[in-house]
Amino acid sequence: MKPELWRPLLSSAASRRQLFAYAAGVAGVVALAQVPGSANDPAPPLRANPFTLGVSSGDPRPDGIVLWTRLATEPLADDGSGGMPPEPVPVRWEIAEDDRMRRVVRKGVATARPELAHSVHVEVKGLRAGREYWYRFMAGGETSVTGRTKTAPDPRWNTEVAFAYASCQQWESGFYTAYRDMAAQDLDLVGHLGDYIYELGIGATGGVRRTQLSAAHNAPTMTLSQYRLRYALTNSDPDLQAARAAAPWFVTLDDHDVEDNWGSDLSPTGGSPENFLRRRAAAFRAAFENQPMRPSTLPTGPDMSIYQRIQYGGLATFHVLDERQFRSPADINARLDPARTMLGAQQEAWLLDGLGRSRSTWNIMANQVMMFQLDRLTDPGLQQLNPDTWDGYAAGRDRLWAGIAERGVSNPVVITGDAHVNCAAELKADYANPDAPPVGVEFLGTSITSGGDGSDMTAGGTEWLASNPHLKFFNSQRGYIRCRVAKDTMRADYVVVDKVTTPGGTASVRRSFVVESGRPALQDA
Repeated sequence: MKPELWRPLLSSAASRRQLFAYAAGVAGVVALAQVPGSANDPAPPLRANPFTLGVSSGDPRPDGIVLWTRLATEPLADDGSGGMPPEPVPVRWEIAEDDRMRRVVRKGVATARPELAHSVHVEVKGLRAGREYWYRFMAGGETSVTGRTKTAPDPRWNTEVAFAYASCQQWESGFYTAYRDMAAQDLDLVGHLGDYIYELGIGATGGVRRTQLSAAHNAPTMTLSQYRLRYALTNSDPDLQAARAAAPWFVTLDDHDVEDNWGSDLSPTGGSPENFLRRRAAAFRAAFENQPMRPSTLPTGPDMSIYQRIQYGGLATFHVLDERQFRSPADINARLDPARTMLGAQQEAWLLDGLGRSRSTWNIMANQVMMFQLDRLTDPGLQQLNPDTWDGYAAGRDRLWAGIAERGVSNPVVITGDAHVNCAAELKADYANPDAPPVGVEFLGTSITSGGDGSDMTAGGTEWLASNPHLKFFNSQRGYIRCRVAKDTMRADYVVVDKVTTPGGTASVRRSFVVESGRPALQDA
């Protein structure tokens, strides 16, 4: 448990007692979540197919994977229960070496418990490195779809890596057409960089989707049942389900997964610290229940261990960051204060230590918010910087890149979401000097749906390109980024969709860049 997260709540004896009573209760759920079930456990009758929210896998290791599903016979039940009875349900699972599930290599029984919204998180071990597997679940006489997953390569292997990443998928803003395209790719890994859900109320007709929704959706998510319902709505999308079943995922959280622009300074809307931490506890709990995370990730109250490191063979290590829980309060006027931090001292030390120890050819930092400096004004001598991005924490950014240089980190690359636009930028140690050599590159990916259809160029994009010589590409359509990591190069394809506000959009590659190993500069592919 990271104690600095609890301090804002510890302002009174009463709130202290409430906090630790809550934490003790959740600790019991953590223990339950890691106890396997038995084929002899009694199974309550289920009224319908419980696998309406699909299947997923995550956090690949050379010898194992996490398998996920959440039972929901009525996924959009207003109370967030998924229509499930308030009883444990045994769920059989199996993983095989073939897509017809004939060569089963591991199987068992997990227990889907109402305390965890009838989700299961199975840690499968004893698998072979760097190979495909297929998996499925069975409960209530029903069988789930079959998902495909893949273990990470052995760290000694220089196996090429194909991965994609996405962010910002406001359900009511559009159709998940980009995920339909992603599901058709032959990927080793998928990353989601935040804003998986949006906390805002949704109208009765479901925005541009023109889908009738009950009144329960037309309120901001504040409670655990409301967050569970929002995840159920999001995960009921067939294109998203297909992408989640096609490859293993890793996830991190951003602001809308809890509340817009939240940080360690608590609620930006001015609510009480106690109420905000209850909201964050509910949001974190629902995120765990609905994502393929390891059981050890289950939050304790408003505290969740999000940042992690995934080594993918000898070529790539993914350093997955948490840029919300530990950041200093937003203040653009204090951006050069060395005491301010985006990551917090503990995570910053963890990141630099891991980067310094890494023997991977490519070190990929999975990052929620824009890292490159972005001046939004072309007027000479003026700057317009966003305090929510790394521009609001410029001293911390300088410290990070000084540490990377000091350690001689091999090929640092930043992948980013959040901004609802595509950008490709060269990162600088000194942005005041246009001739300063780049120290790394950043591939910022647009949203899946947030912001509507978008356009190839905007007036703002024109200004950005004119006032930031290190920014090499801008696009404002929807889509995702697909990458291939090889020994000598890393390639990034910006996949865009021509429309999301109506079904039937078409995906295409808008632009591609290549970075050569040892040369942190963007080249057209």
